[in-house]
Amino acid sequence: MNDFFDFAAKTYDDTFTNSKVGIEQRKKVYKNLGCIFSSEKRLNILELNCGTGVDAMTFAKNNHSILATDISQEMLKIARERNNDFENVDFEVLDFKDIKDKVFTEPFDVVFSNFGGLNCLPLNELKNLIDSISNLLAPKGKLIMVLMSKKCLWERIYFFSKGKFREAKRRNTNNSLLVDVNGAKVPTWYFNPREIENISEEKFRITNCTPIGIIIPPSYLEDSFLTTPFIWKKLKKLERGFSNSFWAKYADHYLIELTKK
Repeated sequence: MNDFFDFAAKTYDDTFTNSKVGIEQRKKVYKNLGCIFSSEKRLNILELNCGTGVDAMTFAKNNHSILATDISQEMLKIARERNNDFENVDFEVLDFKDIKDKVFTEPFDVVFSNFGGLNCLPLNELKNLIDSISNLLAPKGKLIMVLMSKKCLWERIYFFSKGKFREAKRRNTNNSLLVDVNGAKVPTWYFNPREIENISEEKFRITNCTPIGIIIPPSYLEDSFLTTPFIWKKLKKLERGFSNSFWAKYADHYLIELTKK
């Protein structure tokens, strides 16, 4: 799996992080991280699939302590170069499949995973990971995941418009799909919020569920007419108004915040 993301690392920021779609989707994620950005307490944060370190740098600027992890050495190389001015963030190679065997020195207040990194696991393995994370969290600690949904409206519109009716519903499966990530084909599973609720309810309760990219399109439409200035301005404004959890299952991504019982 690390080979996939090592391959994608060099172009990841150009094609997503710094793209119009990436910037707007990340803005909405941050809008829903009040537990991090509004906290007066210095939080101990574990980040999974940190990629090139954009979120770790942002959390570090807010004076939190971050252990940012990723399976990809190349992603972490870029992340370390980006964050070398911050003493309150450390980077470490970690496959989140191995987290159950990892020993940490103190509990975490927040475990965070952004933009579909955990979609690299099938549902049963994601359940095992969530169970393991509950043991790493402080009382009332939070697991915050940004996941890709099964029923993305934009994806259905896009493929229907091209007459690719079978592909329009390609996400709505319990099997994995090979998804292009900057030229690398990555096995990917999709989950709806109800599935996450079902596998986590023993140890967590849902305290937020918000659509990310319900009006803003997926990143593969970055170069379409949708990002022309007039239309893009309208889409951004509409996106800000769609925050009800009902829309989460129809968005490109959704943020789901689980609080430890």
